[in-house]
Amino acid sequence: MEDFEIVELYWDRNEDAIRQTDVKYGKYCRKIAYSILNDREDTEESVNDTYLQTWNSLPPNRPEKLSTYLGKICRNISINLYEKLTAEKRGGREADACLDEIAEVVGRSSDVEEQLDLSMLTDSINAFLKKCDRQARIIFVQRYWYMIPVRQIAKENGMSESNVKMTLLRTREKLKDHLTEEGYSI
Repeated sequence: MEDFEIVELYWDRNEDAIRQTDVKYGKYCRKIAYSILNDREDTEESVNDTYLQTWNSLPPNRPEKLSTYLGKICRNISINLYEKLTAEKRGGREADACLDEIAEVVGRSSDVEEQLDLSMLTDSINAFLKKCDRQARIIFVQRYWYMIPVRQIAKENGMSESNVKMTLLRTREKLKDHLTEEGYSI
């Protein structure tokens, strides 16, 4: 089923929309959630919450690319669940490492005023990534969007782990320079 047909099911309030979403994008959402949560039960909770939030947000939204829309919702829900589950004790999980690495560059804040600037920051990061070479961009997105472990990134890209780590370090440094030039205080 095509994305526009699935979105139309949501708009018609047809419960088959969730089933069709799961058929087409369930594996994709589970991969995103599991890479953050690293737990099957929490992953299922996150995916189910993704479907519920999608149900509640369509209408009024009508995304052109349903996979991107679902991926963003699933990632945000998974990160929020992860932070809730690890609020008392930090450390050890892949998401912590990813969030700590990228926080060195873009910071981490829940301040409302800073959240309003998030869209501009996202645009600036996307512009930076478009300038990066293909491999650096892929590695960066795998690590900081999908939160894939370095070992797996190395395997998927036919590289050594140290090469992946160095690529990530250099890309973060270039991103930091780019954001500084754009006027962000790092």
